[in-house]
Formats: sequence, structure tokens, C-alpha cells
Amino acid sequence: MIEFHLDGRSGVSPYLQLVHQVRHALRLGLLREGDQLPTVKDVVARLAINPNTVLKAYRELEHEGLVAARPGVGTFVTRTLADSSLAAHGPLRQELRRWLTKARMAGLDDESIEALFMTTFRTAAQEDIA
Repeated sequence: MIEFHLDGRSGVSPYLQLVHQVRHALRLGLLREGDQLPTVKDVVARLAINPNTVLKAYRELEHEGLVAARPGVGTFVTRTLADSSLAAHGPLRQELRRWLTKARMAGLDDESIEALFMTTFRTAAQEDIA
């Protein structure tokens, strides 16, 4: 089962952070069709957020056809976002971990690593478009 976390410094609303985390888990094969999401009560207790925030996130995921609520039972995954590239994730994750180790050894903190990665990612994406 997925464990949600919130980053108050991200500038992204809490409900969108929950939605993004479910989408990422679906894309990475961490959540599969039939898996149950944590109950609203459990998420509220763990993250100390308003139940309406969790409900809004779950409603958006339901609107996208990714989950379905079963009254009195819970919210369940109805569709995955994983594709044929899933097999490549393991080796790429190992390579990325090695890169992260090198970045930390070079003295970069988490914020610097994220900034470097995102800037490089966006630049490469723009070059691919051009």
C-alpha cells in the first residue's frame, strides 16, 4: 500500500501532491489494478490534513478513471499507468542512485541536486522539441 507524504516547501497544493504520488506509483508499477488506497481516515491521521483534501484527491483520481470508490469498503485502483518501459526502470534506477551518490560526494545538498536534475531535464526536453 502506498504511504503518502507532503512537502510543505514544494508550492504544490496537498491534494495535488497526493494525486501526483498515486500517478507516480501507478506509472512505476508500485500500485496495481485492485490495490486499495489508504482510507481517508488513515491519510488524515498520518498527515494531519483536512479530510476534504484527501477526498478531493481521490475524486480527481476517480474522475481520471484510475480509481473507484466502493462505499463502506474503500478506494481501489482500477487502471495502471505502467507501460512496456517498466522493465528498464530497475537498471535506470541503479544508475540514478550511483549519480546521486556522486552528487552527494561532490557536496551537493538535496535542493541543489533537485535543481540540477530539473534544469537538466527541462533543457534536454526543450532540445528534443527543437
